[in-house]
Amino acid sequence: MRAHYLQHVPFEGLGSIEAWLGANGYQTSVTRLFAGEDLPRLDDVDFLIIMGGPMSVNDEKDFSWLATEKAFVREAIGAGKPVLGICLGAQLIASALGATVYANACKEIGWFPVTPVGSDSDTFSWLANSVDVFHWHGETFDLPPGAIHLARSEGCEHQAFRIGDSIVGLQFHLETTPESANAIVTNCREELSPSKYVQTEAEILSATGRKYQAINALMDQILSSLHRTLVESP
Repeated sequence: MRAHYLQHVPFEGLGSIEAWLGANGYQTSVTRLFAGEDLPRLDDVDFLIIMGGPMSVNDEKDFSWLATEKAFVREAIGAGKPVLGICLGAQLIASALGATVYANACKEIGWFPVTPVGSDSDTFSWLANSVDVFHWHGETFDLPPGAIHLARSEGCEHQAFRIGDSIVGLQFHLETTPESANAIVTNCREELSPSKYVQTEAEILSATGRKYQAINALMDQILSSLHRTLVESP
């Protein structure tokens, strides 16, 4: 099985996802869009993962590869591939399917709870109650056609969605590790202007190992759910 991830900046990699892919027998490849690398042939991808980044999906004039990336994401979805989008990745899925991405009413940066919306399949069976997760975003999206709204937060209504059983978009980060949290703080600390939903650098980095383990375990559950759609497909 072949997983491929789309990376938009050097400091936002797979985080805890890398270990899960290795433990589940995936060969993993990457397109570093910031470095001008080419997208793969869709036939060479079984599972597509779209990572985060500080740019907007609307910044095609500054990042010309965004248009090509959206087309690739749309093709992967059309081909029935399992697709997971995280933060910018979720916004790219929404945009690729015709939904609008725009500035949220406030930035949301740090550890804040998300809560479930209604009930869902085992993709989000873990989200029975509010859970603290890691956020770093200033934009949000309308739900794309056919999407089921899964989670919200006090600061942002659309935090997670799924389309069918094989497409999941997460506005928040469950893959974050202490190392990746340090990396994004180091590279984006200019965004840490105090406000209701923006924590300080010290607050962000004071998270315990148990908190990281909890969100990484939730990410493993989502990956396992998407993996099942791949191995159980005809």
